[in-house]
Amino acid sequence: MNTATAPKTLVMGRTGLSGRLTRRSAFDWSFALLVALGAGYAYWRYHAAMDGYEQAILLGSVPALVALGWFWGPLRALSLGVGAATLGAIALYQRTPDAFGADLAQADNVFLLKYFISSQSAILWMAVLFFMSTVLYWIGLLAKVGTAGAHHNDNTALTLGSRLAWAGVFMALTGTLVRWFESHQIGPDIGHIPVSNLYEVFVMFCWMTALFYLYFEQHYRTKALGAFVMLIVSAAVGFLVWYTVAREASQIQPLVPALQSWWMKLHVPANFIGYGTFALAAMVAFAYLIQRQAEETRWWKLAPLGGLGLVLCFEPIVFRTAKLSTSASYWAVYFGLSLLIVGAILAGRRRIAARLPAPEVLDDLMYKAIAVGFAFFTIATILGAFWAAEAWGGYWSWDPKETWALIVWLNYAAWLHMRLMKGLRGSVSAWWALGGLVVTTFAFLGVNMFLSGLHSYGEL
Repeated sequence: MNTATAPKTLVMGRTGLSGRLTRRSAFDWSFALLVALGAGYAYWRYHAAMDGYEQAILLGSVPALVALGWFWGPLRALSLGVGAATLGAIALYQRTPDAFGADLAQADNVFLLKYFISSQSAILWMAVLFFMSTVLYWIGLLAKVGTAGAHHNDNTALTLGSRLAWAGVFMALTGTLVRWFESHQIGPDIGHIPVSNLYEVFVMFCWMTALFYLYFEQHYRTKALGAFVMLIVSAAVGFLVWYTVAREASQIQPLVPALQSWWMKLHVPANFIGYGTFALAAMVAFAYLIQRQAEETRWWKLAPLGGLGLVLCFEPIVFRTAKLSTSASYWAVYFGLSLLIVGAILAGRRRIAARLPAPEVLDDLMYKAIAVGFAFFTIATILGAFWAAEAWGGYWSWDPKETWALIVWLNYAAWLHMRLMKGLRGSVSAWWALGGLVVTTFAFLGVNMFLSGLHSYGEL
């Protein structure tokens, strides 16, 4: 018995890590090699400007990116495509050097840079593509069913919406990496990873939220939720467009002293994984509530859902009153469109609900999005405490941004506790997740506008 089972045990042991490695395709290994070569080139070219921590981050990014690419195949093509586009932009810039390196004036002279792959051009393409993706997702969601009972996951509009969302992520990442390069060409000690101000983090929020949604879209094999999730991405893009035009926010600025730290490279992305997935969960919760109240005819039963939608629509108007008074017409249009969208969704709730995934799928997706966001938000909060100790001499100072980050953390910690320990499900869970978007939005944006403190460098 023992001799018979021993070889079996040995074989089973070999099917662990080594077995998973041997099942990798040539493309998998080619991807890993290209990532390693890219990191090696970055170290060779820029190691003199890196301290030990930054070199460790670069080293750690290699297995992390390879693992992510192996875990989710589409990331490999995305990574290679973004890398090729970024290197192409760098090559075009470097054809004409100036005193500090590449001549950034080429962004207005070279066709590809001017219209496609300079940082600002790529980010504007991101905005257009995300808007178009949102429209196509809604067209696909509301299209007539060709066959009775057919699922609306494979119609042309939904497929195009998904592909445009991928294209938007591609342009956003390309623009971000090219902006990182551009910042180093302005002058000594100017270059920095583009996650340092409201403009840059809004770009990151847009592509990160869209990318997480695209993963869940593939995982659950449904494109119907893109109509809801891309609404929050388009809302962020609308703010970003205004911010770019009204405040000339796309200009690269030197870092303030508090931000001149390698902690920024870790804390800010981890934070925005949390913000992005919390926003995603809120929009899934909105879809869940629409589905649950599809047959409701009593207006007072729908009032809370419409009321919360109006709160989210009114937020930019409140912000405009306080800080953005020079753009009244823009925000009036923004609010008007938001109001129309919320009203149209409520009016068409029966048709929309018929095309959404099962409630169990929505509930599970909502939970997984919040769980991922909570994990990364926790990591970001811990990293932020270490950063604060280095920059300001204390781990926690009850700064408004820190206080509201704690409120966000406690909100989702309570949500997860109630779900895991008390079995919280259904409409109460969805209402809580949707209401969490209001709290998260204020922590992300409202604190920067209304409250002063150590984080006032993010103020409008």
